[in-house]
Amino acid sequence: MFLVVVIAALAVALLLYGVMIYNNLVGLKHAVAQAWSNIDVLLKQRHDELPKLVEVCKQSMHFEQETLDRVIRARQQVQEARAAQNVGALGRAEGALHGSMARLFAVAESYPDLKTNESFGHLQARISGLEESIADRREFYNAAVNANNVRIEQFPDVLVARLFSFNPAVFFKVVDADKADVDLKISFGGAA
Repeated sequence: MFLVVVIAALAVALLLYGVMIYNNLVGLKHAVAQAWSNIDVLLKQRHDELPKLVEVCKQSMHFEQETLDRVIRARQQVQEARAAQNVGALGRAEGALHGSMARLFAVAESYPDLKTNESFGHLQARISGLEESIADRREFYNAAVNANNVRIEQFPDVLVARLFSFNPAVFFKVVDADKADVDLKISFGGAA
């Protein structure tokens, strides 16, 4: 009889431990989703501001159309990756957008009327602020992803994670090739 009670107590303790692991894994999964949601809000805000910036730039008569087209294409790629919730594609699209925005701001320096335009200054500051916020939130998101991914690989959590199909989350990384500094010689038509 004593043996049955000990086995039953161990089974209950094991079940409670399994439930605790499951609940912790659910919490981590939702932390990743919440961190992503915070990034998504900022991406949407920036998405809404970019057309205004492009329109202000278009009002400068000789502003480079190719530069504006790059921003528009990169913005669309970010939106498509964001809508698909494809973090890998979003990282590549973000890299392209950062590069095209850096080029846009560098080219804008050679347009005195644009530099003094109040709308352009406001939009540039707003978008730069959003960029910083996105970078901060990306750090929180990647920390949540790391905590989730480590936990679902640790024993005994891995057993519960596999049983209930907890999958690793994808880190949000901006592609290195697209993070390179803008070549100012190209931005200013060969004169640096």
